[in-house]
Amino acid sequence: MAALPLLNDLRVPVFCAPMFLVSDPDLVVAACTAGVVGTFNHLNARTAGDFERWMDEITARLDEARRADPQRTVAPFAVNVAVRRAPLEERYDHDLEVIRKHEVPLVISMNGSPRAIAETVHGYGGVLIHDVPSVELARKAVDAGADGLIALCGGAGGHTGTANPFALVPQIRRFFDGPLALAGAVSDGRGIRAAQALGADYAYMGTRFIATQECGVPAAYKELLVSQGTTDVIATDAITGLLANFLRGSIAGAGLDPAALPAPKALFQPAIPEDIKGWRDVWSGGHGVGLIDDIPAVAELVDRLRREYLATS
Repeated sequence: MAALPLLNDLRVPVFCAPMFLVSDPDLVVAACTAGVVGTFNHLNARTAGDFERWMDEITARLDEARRADPQRTVAPFAVNVAVRRAPLEERYDHDLEVIRKHEVPLVISMNGSPRAIAETVHGYGGVLIHDVPSVELARKAVDAGADGLIALCGGAGGHTGTANPFALVPQIRRFFDGPLALAGAVSDGRGIRAAQALGADYAYMGTRFIATQECGVPAAYKELLVSQGTTDVIATDAITGLLANFLRGSIAGAGLDPAALPAPKALFQPAIPEDIKGWRDVWSGGHGVGLIDDIPAVAELVDRLRREYLATS
């Protein structure tokens, strides 16, 4: 395995995953100052100006945390960018330039070939990690310049894979010895240790961090994560036009029938009513919801993960 040198001092080998319309500066900073990698999707900042302000704010808050306590573990943050340019071509180019200007050390790409983004990130000496749901796409990502991979396995919240991690991670390791994270249903320290036992360097955790005090989603969303279980997670392409896991209670709450969702018109073109939007009105969660029983502060959660991780041999 080949962990990233810039992440050598993490308190637990974890990425707080970039969740669309969920991750914001408060969650990113809370994760980084707790000692794990905080991340956000660039489009969570709803305008180009907001994105620049978020970058400045996160950088300033983390720099201040490091100055205030030089002994504290403050992890770096990462920005997530979708490779698919349409329908926000101008925004895509602008945000890549902001990433280049800030020399973000860690960039996460998804949904297509990372080649163009790799050229930008490598141009200033950054590291690019790419989301892959299959062995075939992992090979293509590495060939296109990805420095690291995220194995998107079955049970992941948001846009999900279908492969079992016991198959996907070892097969990727047959040809790739670079940084590798496992995404899919990891909710506790034992899961983090299990990811490493399979061959991953890091766990990529999203759903568990939604149910935290610093996360800015509605309280009803967090309460749903506590009350629902794995059987309430529905994998469907009906909500966004791409396979993703959504919570049964949220689907019903938006006025849709979880048992009779319409097939999408095409990729990224759902057939649900236009006033119902995935992520905004229909909330996502992974199979790890069955292990969520409370809504702690991020620092408390990371402390717990560390204790569980260290206690698992």
